[in-house]
Amino acid sequence: MTKVLVVDDDFMVAKLHSRYVAALEGFSVVGVAHSGAEALRAAEQLRPDIALLDVYMPDMDGISVLRELRAAEERDPGRTPVDALFITAAREAEVVRSALRAGALHYLIKPFNQAALQEQLRHVAALRSRLDSLDEARQEDVDQIFGTRPPGSRELPKGLAAHTGELVERVLRTHPGGLSATECAEAGALSRVSARRYLEFFADTGRVEVTLRYGGTGRPERRYRWVG
Repeated sequence: MTKVLVVDDDFMVAKLHSRYVAALEGFSVVGVAHSGAEALRAAEQLRPDIALLDVYMPDMDGISVLRELRAAEERDPGRTPVDALFITAAREAEVVRSALRAGALHYLIKPFNQAALQEQLRHVAALRSRLDSLDEARQEDVDQIFGTRPPGSRELPKGLAAHTGELVERVLRTHPGGLSATECAEAGALSRVSARRYLEFFADTGRVEVTLRYGGTGRPERRYRWVG
């Protein structure tokens, strides 16, 4: 389970975001805070993996909360690091820049829907898992983690076309629960063989997560979910 701390001074908004998190398989809400001080206490006691931070709160802003969390991690190297997603109505470019500099992994502007938040939660969890599995990082790992290259910019192997790769990516992004190769082919009007080649390439480069669905008999079905 990926443990999530929800921080928002609006009780109803915090309740809504908690419901979004709880509806996502593999994630649980370990605490809810309605002020910066509450958030810091909850993080100390509950040690969440991810914090959903609002910017504007009555006592201190969310960016200051994140800076305090980072300082606490520096003082205690054994402390579980908290990754932060900002979920806020703040649109000012300087606020977004400050959140990035403080170490936020993403920034969602309210209002947003359940799928948008869940996609970002999956992305952060996938990055955490990927880092935990590495002893040494390859350049493609670093590019994925830091997002230094735009989607589709990685060189495709011979025989794969950029426009078809972008089509497969769009199909996967609109189906956050994942698809089989057959379902992806149908959604993108491609052959199953062609869809499978692109899906496996994306899986090899870390942009797609592959899971197996077991049925009654025969080989398990491979399911592909976009995480990159």
